[in-house]
Order: sequence, then C-alpha cells, then structure tokens
Amino acid sequence: MKLTSCHAALLVVVASTVLAAQQTTLSSTTAAEAPTRDTSYIDADGTARITRVVPVPADLSSEARRSLSRAEPDQAPPEPLALRRNRTDAWAATAKVAWSRICPNQITDDKIAGVPVRIVIPADMPEANRDKVLLNLHGGGFNSDSGSYTETIPMAGYTGIKVVAVLYRLAPEHPFPAALDDSVAVYKDLLKTYKPDRIVLYGTSAGAILTAEMAVKLKQLGLPLPAALGIFSGMGDFARSGDSISLFALRGLSGPLAPPTSAPSDREYLAATDPKDPVLSPIYADLHGLPPTLFVTSGRDALLSGTSNLHRAYLHAEVDARLVVFDALPHAFWYDPQLPEAIEANHIMADFFVKQLAR
Repeated sequence: MKLTSCHAALLVVVASTVLAAQQTTLSSTTAAEAPTRDTSYIDADGTARITRVVPVPADLSSEARRSLSRAEPDQAPPEPLALRRNRTDAWAATAKVAWSRICPNQITDDKIAGVPVRIVIPADMPEANRDKVLLNLHGGGFNSDSGSYTETIPMAGYTGIKVVAVLYRLAPEHPFPAALDDSVAVYKDLLKTYKPDRIVLYGTSAGAILTAEMAVKLKQLGLPLPAALGIFSGMGDFARSGDSISLFALRGLSGPLAPPTSAPSDREYLAATDPKDPVLSPIYADLHGLPPTLFVTSGRDALLSGTSNLHRAYLHAEVDARLVVFDALPHAFWYDPQLPEAIEANHIMADFFVKQLAR
C-alpha cells in the first residue's frame, strides 16, 4: 500500500557532502596518475594487491550515474568526531526537507521509557494502520545520526504507518550495550500499546547491526518478537571482516580507504566486549525462530559481505530471510531522494513490512 502523496516528482537536493570547504587541504590521485589497466598480484597467503578499471553499468539511472561520478579525494585526513557529527546533522537536515516534500508528514521529538525518540506520522494515515508501528534504529556508525529522518520519512509515507526512531546513546561516550539497552527499553514500552505482530523492527548500517542484535536480545529475554525485521546494509560479525570492507569505502569505489587490518572493527562501539559475544555479533547466536527478515544491500556497499553472510546464517537457522542486492550502488544509497533506485529500494522495504503486518 502506498500513499498517493508520496508519488510527487523527485526534487533536487542540495549536495550532501560538505567537503568543498576543505578541498584545498585534501590530496587526490590525478587523472594522469590513475591506472588505465587492471593489475593483479596475489601474495602467498592469498592477500590480493590489485587495481581494477570498473565502468558504471549502463542500466543505472542517470541520477545514479551522476552520483557515482562525483569527484571525491581519495587521500583524506582523519575526520574529527565533532566535525563528522556536525556534517551529518547538516546533511540530515537537508534530507529531511527533501524527503518530506515527497512524503508529507508530522514529526515530533519525544521520550519513550525515558529514551529520546523521533516520531514520524504520515499525512492522511489510514485509520486501519493506527494499531501498527515501525520501530527504527538509525544508522550513523554508532557515533552519529544519519538515519532518523532518511530512514523514517519515506518508510512512513510508503507504508502509511507511524514510525518511531530511537535516538539511542552514541559511542564512544556510550559503547555497547548502551544503544541496545535504549532500543530494548523503547520496544518494551511499545508492547504496552501495540501487539508484537503489529510491530516491525528495522534499521540501516549501524541500525541494521542493532536490529540483528536486538532480535537476539529479545529472544534471550523471552520477550515476544516483532512481526518482521529489516536489516539494510548491516552485518553480524565483529570478529571477522569480509571482502567488501576491504574493497569499498563509504561511497563505494571513491574516497579514502584505509588498508585492512586483522583487528576487530568499531572498537569504540565494542569497548571491552568480546567480538564473538552472541548478542554483539549475532552470527554466533541461535537464530532459530526469528521473524521474517528482509536484507537489502548493494554491489559497492562496504557491508555487502556482512549483509550477505548474516543472511546466509538466517537461512541456516531456517528463518524466512530474503536478500535484495542493487547493482553498483554504494552503502545506504536509499538515503538519497534524488535516486530512482532509492525510491525503488524504499518501496521494496515498505511493501515487505506492509505484507508482514497484514498476516
């Protein structure tokens, strides 16, 4: 089910990367220095040292092709956390406006169980949907909020259902399990108003990881599970990295990419927790009995391996798990309202949720 108010034409958004002011301080490979042919050297242990010339698939939208061609320095200095948060907040504010023009809504900030939340109610929400709610755990690398608007506004609009985004505590100030504890507290409070088969839990990136963690935690606590899960560009294993995180940066094949290491990722989020803890890394948990789950990722997603590996673990546990992979696009491309592929991805997610809530 889709609201007619969400069928408006796409609007051009102000560029979300606020890097222009720093361009003079960043170095980048020049056209003359860039490789023009493939190379491949494989170490004795299987480590690959390669270059690849990768064209853009012809079937991508013109908007996606323009997005992928955007120049970005490939040798950037480390970004201070305060700057990252400021940039993310500024970008999210522009995305909020753009998505709200496509999917009109009412947004309020509140608290549930003492935890800050953002509530998005779609315009003209059908009366039949008032007993349903979508619970969003936003992305942002566990240390910022890139998704409490971009993951909720289109989802509320395309489902016609209220969305509650948990504004959980962030790392490094509040490492695991602070964000998980906040999310569980909100879910438990929602159970006082909504039946579990009228709740959907979902998230992107860090929020997708949290979604998988929360599903395991709810099972451990003996709490009723939601009707469905949405794990969009996530992973379930902090102890091992897959191929994609060594191949792709945040914007896919562009931008800086540090050489891979054997150390566990996201140490500021993990803190002292064992990377193989079954709640932190659900791939080591008993996943049997989890609700139907939709996994979405893309061909140039840094978390492509993590998403597909966790999907496979769900299949091994006999969970009704579906995987959708968009070709060539980067991490969490569905945040961008300029892309027809983003609209398509959000509709796929929304349609899955609506069908699961109708069972």
